[in-house]
Amino acid sequence: MKSNYIKEGVNNAPHRALYHALGLTNEEVERPLVGIVSSYNEIVPGHMNIDKVVEAVKLGVAMAGGTPIVFPAIAVCDGIAMGHQGMKYSLVTRDLIADSTEAMAMAHAFDALVMVPNCDKNVPGLLMAAARLNIPAIFVSGGPMLAGHVDGRKTSFSSISEAVGEFNAGKISEDKLREYEVKTCPTCGSCSGMYTANSMNCLTEVLGMALKGNGTIPAVYSQRIELAKHTGMQIMELVKKDIRPRDIMTEKAFMNALACDMALGCSTNSMLHLPAIAHECGIEINLDVANEISDRTPNLCHLAPAGRHYIEEFDEAGGVYALMNELNKKNILNTDCLTCTGKTVAENIENCQNMNTEIIRLIDNPYSTTGGIAVLRGNLAPDSCVVKRSAVAPEMLAHEGPAKVFDCEEDAMEAILGGKITDGDVVVIRYEGPKGGPGMREMLNPTSAIMGMGLGSTVALITDGRFSGATRGAAIGHISPEAAVSGPIAMVRDGDIISIDIPANKIEVKISDEEMKKRTLEWQPREPKIKTGYLARYASLVTSGNRGAILETK
Repeated sequence: MKSNYIKEGVNNAPHRALYHALGLTNEEVERPLVGIVSSYNEIVPGHMNIDKVVEAVKLGVAMAGGTPIVFPAIAVCDGIAMGHQGMKYSLVTRDLIADSTEAMAMAHAFDALVMVPNCDKNVPGLLMAAARLNIPAIFVSGGPMLAGHVDGRKTSFSSISEAVGEFNAGKISEDKLREYEVKTCPTCGSCSGMYTANSMNCLTEVLGMALKGNGTIPAVYSQRIELAKHTGMQIMELVKKDIRPRDIMTEKAFMNALACDMALGCSTNSMLHLPAIAHECGIEINLDVANEISDRTPNLCHLAPAGRHYIEEFDEAGGVYALMNELNKKNILNTDCLTCTGKTVAENIENCQNMNTEIIRLIDNPYSTTGGIAVLRGNLAPDSCVVKRSAVAPEMLAHEGPAKVFDCEEDAMEAILGGKITDGDVVVIRYEGPKGGPGMREMLNPTSAIMGMGLGSTVALITDGRFSGATRGAAIGHISPEAAVSGPIAMVRDGDIISIDIPANKIEVKISDEEMKKRTLEWQPREPKIKTGYLARYASLVTSGNRGAILETK
């Protein structure tokens, strides 16, 4: 055991004295010390129940012969941070979470970790930490929120976001907007659609780092507590067998995650997080592989915001394992990968039945024969950009129109709500990338305003920032290189014609190479928006979105 280095022998008596100061008995000190990384707080709805999950994990660890010790991880609620300076601090917490967990685990010589995250950056941040530390680790999330109900229809966070646009367009009353406000998010948990948090929790199952149901069992179900107890027990099996994260998160496992990402139609943020997690495992993912996997992986689910189904229904249909079993009918997955169960993917998903072929389409009857996410390239994004293809209206899969250019989200919102965006336009929001933002803000408010005002089937939006998993429509993000490092998006001018062809994986601004070169030579770097504190340090180290916005030491 790693902790024996600081627990055994005469010279370690001072360490043992501090364990006794914690109230630990000799018996507890002699057992494996299991850190429980708790993302509990009272500001994020997805985390307000995590204290109950953590207590269940602790019980499971103790039942299986370990000593559970809790320490915290921070969390930002993307919804509350949305649309103001707070969103600059969302993505950047992924690295703070990874770094602080590494610091706590190394400083205290834990033998293993149980990660208890839930929302957008905690899951990838803790997966990055698990890969970096490479001591036995397992995940159990706080679980998804139940869907809300308005006028007999299920709703999710994107419903209230789009209702704001509908109100501003005069389509609904203030009373109806208020009804959406109080009914859209009815329980604790990560927001009820296939947004970033639920995407990453489902992909944690696919990667093999969490037990069955981690991504789908609703937060308010008692089954979530049972899952937490079993997770606490299972970490002790991983300790006994010395199964570590990098034994599980192999290149083949990441290919499985990308395939399931395509089948599920996950948030485009997964295209930031999977490369960043893989990087910590010593694996580099070129996003071009995403299109190769998409070409052979059918899209089987249209969960909100792409469709009218929600995570609770996906769970009832059999969840992640049922989806994986459906994909396995055409040998799309690497089924020999080891998982945290101690078994292979093949053993895990055997006999996991698809209980509702409307929620999880049969592999011979998909929504589309290609996956839910597409990576585009062209003279506007030579290093790539990303779109959630499954959430784009069919008539917008190919679109050409004049650019309306904005250098920040706020200016774009003012124009959209002010009626200055018209049918056919391509809204360009730049200097919102990882370095230029800094922090790569999500553009949920502009996309929701476009949808709510009835422009979703005629207007596209492109950005070097990113999108919430709640975004739908022709929303293309992560344009790389970003504007702040003289990427071509910085050279676009009002009225330039932008051509988007999602089936062909192309995005272009229709100007000549000579004109692009001329504009690039004339371009001048912008003054950094923030010059002090963590964001300034982050901006100095971060890469563009195509590399997962990882931090790179110069």
